[in-house]
Order: sequence, then C-alpha cells, then structure tokens
Amino acid sequence: MRAIWKGALTFGLVNVPVKVYSATEDHDVALHQVHNKDGGRIRYQRICEIDGEVVPYSDIDKAYDDGERTVVLTKEDLDSLPAERSREIDVVEFVPTEQVDLLTLDRAYYLEPDSASPKAYVLLRKTLEQTDRTAIVRFSLRQKTRLAALRVRGDVLVLQTLLWADEVREAAFPALDEPVRISAKELEMSASLVESFAADFDPAEFSDEYQDELRTLIEAKLEQGDALDTSETFGEQEEEAKGGEVIDLMEALRASVERSRAARSGGGGKDSGGKDAGAKGAAKASDTASAKKGTTKKAPAKSTAKTSAAKSSTAKTAAKKTPAKKAAKAS
Repeated sequence: MRAIWKGALTFGLVNVPVKVYSATEDHDVALHQVHNKDGGRIRYQRICEIDGEVVPYSDIDKAYDDGERTVVLTKEDLDSLPAERSREIDVVEFVPTEQVDLLTLDRAYYLEPDSASPKAYVLLRKTLEQTDRTAIVRFSLRQKTRLAALRVRGDVLVLQTLLWADEVREAAFPALDEPVRISAKELEMSASLVESFAADFDPAEFSDEYQDELRTLIEAKLEQGDALDTSETFGEQEEEAKGGEVIDLMEALRASVERSRAARSGGGGKDSGGKDAGAKGAAKASDTASAKKGTTKKAPAKSTAKTSAAKSSTAKTAAKKTPAKKAAKAS
C-alpha cells in the first residue's frame, strides 16, 4: 500500500506521527465506453468554451458562480487556507462507541505509526480498547475539513470519516405515522423466522455475483469471440415474480419459517444471495464456457447442470427433442 497522507495524531500533549492509507478498494471490473458500430473508444476532452481548445489539467483552476459573477480560485488560493495547511488529526472528544450512528460512517483509512518507537500509538490503541470509547477527530484531507471516528480494528487504529449532520437526510414517511396493530402471534412468528436465519456474520462467505458473472462472460468472449450469446453462457433463467403487498402476514411468516427450516435440515447453503448461490451461478457459467471450446458457436447450452442422476437423465432426453435454450431452461 502507498500512504496518501502523513501527519500527527494529537490529543492533549500527546503527539503520534502517523501515515494514512486507504483501507478499502473497488473490486469492480474496469469498463470503458465504445462506439457500438465499430468498437471505437469513446473519449472525453476538456474543451474551453471560449477558444475551443483542449485544456491540460495543469492549466485548469476552479471557480464559483453566483449566477451573475464568477470567482476564480487558483491552486495557490486553495493551498493558502489555514485548514488545508494543517497536518494534524486533532482528537476532539472520546464518546461511547454505541453513540456513533452507522449511517454517518463514510471512508475508512488505516493509520500506521511513523516514528522510531510506536509506544504512543500502542498506548492510544489500548486506551480505546479498555475504555470501549471511540475518539472523534477532525482533520483536513484533499481540500476538505473532515470529521472522523478513530477506533481499533485488530492491532491497527482505523480512521473512518463521518458525514456532517446536514449531510444525513431525515426519514419522513407519512405511512409510518399511521397506527398499525401487531398481534402477539404475528410477533412470535416473526421472531421465529429471525431465529431460523440466525448465524454469525462472515463477509468472506458472500461474493459479488454480478462481478463474478461479468468476469466469466469476459473470459468466454475472449476465448470464443464477440459472437458469443449471453444466454448461451449463463443459460436462461426465469424472471422472479415481482413482489407485491403481503395480504396474509401470518401465512407468509409461517411459510418462510418452514422453508428456512427445510433448507437447513436438507443441508442447503446460502442460496438466498450468499456465497453458495453466487458460486453456483459462476460455476454454471464457467462450465458452459469450457464446454463450448470444442464445439461450434451454435452448440446447445449445458443440459446437465444438476447433479441428480434422475434430473440429468431427464435433461439429456429433453436436449435431444428441444432447442438448446429450452433444454437449459427445462433442466
């Protein structure tokens, strides 16, 4: 990792030199725009409205327009602001951790000690752990004054920027002002449903299905050419019925509890959006793409995706009598 900022964490007379690193990164596949007729790359240029010329970044300043006048702010103007020149992360207060609203959490950064001895860094970390408090700090980064929560994650101090109070919208929904009668039986059944889904959260068990499928599609197109049909790669899937208003809440809760219990007793994984479901889709796509290598582009889609011998036999019979897409759908 590369440090994006250097400064000092200060509270009272204690000064802790630190380096700041981004704690997260985007895993999305990088895509760019092309012309659909010839595949030509679409590029955007910074054109000056007055002389029509392309302007390099080094010649671009910022400006504020109040509707009648425009004030130009140069890089020197912005760098001269006192807050921008500060290289300190000032601890404002230490608050109970539960008082930090999760809705206000924004970007996360790791802090690394940047001194010969990490004693002050470790002291602050242990203090936060023992008191179960979160430090609220204020600092300037990239031309913005930021409020942040300083907390402990493992052996590392984590700086998580917070949204300002006026950046959080108020949730005002008239429907929630109407009185609603909830029976004890409905509440009991709902609690039973929650209990049937109870588990310890492990982020590693889940995956981004869309990005997995996108990567599979890209790999298949690279191997087979641009004429690859998406439905041949992933197989056709019926659209899920659009959810409507639940009329019989008790019946819906009861059915949900029974389905959850049946899935768990049958050894089912996280099919409702978890890692297992994503893995199934990715594996199905990967197997189909591999099977197409030794066939022509019009080869049928995979008809043996299910592991059951009976279903496999039925799928093979259907594949002989129906087109590829129908065979994949039937299986």
